[in-house]
Amino acid sequence: MNIVVLGAGAWGTALAIGAASQDGQFRQVTLWARDAQQAAEMREQRENRRYLPGVELPPTVSIDCDPLDAACSAGVLANADLVIIGTPMAGLRGMLALLAAHPAPVAWLCKGFEASVHGDLNSGGWLGHEIRAQVAPRLKAGVLSGPSFAQEVARGQPTALVAASEHASVRDVLVAAFHGPALRVYANDDIVGVEVGGAVKNVLAIATGLCDGLDLGLNARAALVTRGLAEMTRLGLALGARAETFMGLSGLGDLVLTATGDLSRNRRVGQLLSQGMTLQQALDSLGHVAEGVYSARTVVQRARLLGVDMPISEAVVALLEGRLRPAQAVAALMGRDPKEEGL
Repeated sequence: MNIVVLGAGAWGTALAIGAASQDGQFRQVTLWARDAQQAAEMREQRENRRYLPGVELPPTVSIDCDPLDAACSAGVLANADLVIIGTPMAGLRGMLALLAAHPAPVAWLCKGFEASVHGDLNSGGWLGHEIRAQVAPRLKAGVLSGPSFAQEVARGQPTALVAASEHASVRDVLVAAFHGPALRVYANDDIVGVEVGGAVKNVLAIATGLCDGLDLGLNARAALVTRGLAEMTRLGLALGARAETFMGLSGLGDLVLTATGDLSRNRRVGQLLSQGMTLQQALDSLGHVAEGVYSARTVVQRARLLGVDMPISEAVVALLEGRLRPAQAVAALMGRDPKEEGL
């Protein structure tokens, strides 16, 4: 299998390493970087020091930075049996448009909603599978998601992921490409539920980071995670997902990891805001993309259009926009009127 990973960030690099070294054997994977200087440094150092320092690239991971051929008939894409898009959400639409006629399966790694312009859902605001339907309707594609930090995957620590697609052939090739002793991949045909889980958990992680940063205790964190899962499920059901998906890896699993793990960038944003940083200061200190910051407004927009109540997400948006201070955001959540737990 000839695997091409487009995007040499932390997660794209980690998946390239994981695919190249399955079952103690090495196989050929091409990691494509947009930045020629970064590619040259990775070739020389055999390490992605910019995004994944301290992890050696296997000898069968080759680095490419040549311009991508729009016809997919030459260059790095020409003989690909599987293409993985490892860009942030903002780059997904362009990549899918480029790959629209590609005969091989395609999967993306990014989690979130595409940012909309001025709150207009006609100018963005979609999940990955919705973008694919708009710009590459004939492409057989899906998403690889689930609770995973890039550093742990790259180091071969045990991880479980979900391969979601409406096409069984895409699910099958993703399992074949990445399933191994340390990296377990489970198939799921509910791509709506898997993507909603991956998007909303980032927003909820900002709330739990805020809670932890204000030292409100483990009880408060547990309450936010549990009620956040209820929010996520409500939105998913309104968009056509299955309820059981949110009890799995891409729902509860990813939420727990992102909301509680010290490697979570979205959780870190909440912590930094609780310390009095501005949003821009918090983002500058990360050095990486925190997708929850860009997805939060769209989560709330879509929930409102569907009549779905998402008070935690609403409070996060108010916090990010500066309409609420950290303590006020928490007070808004904890001061809600009592309801039946299932509501």
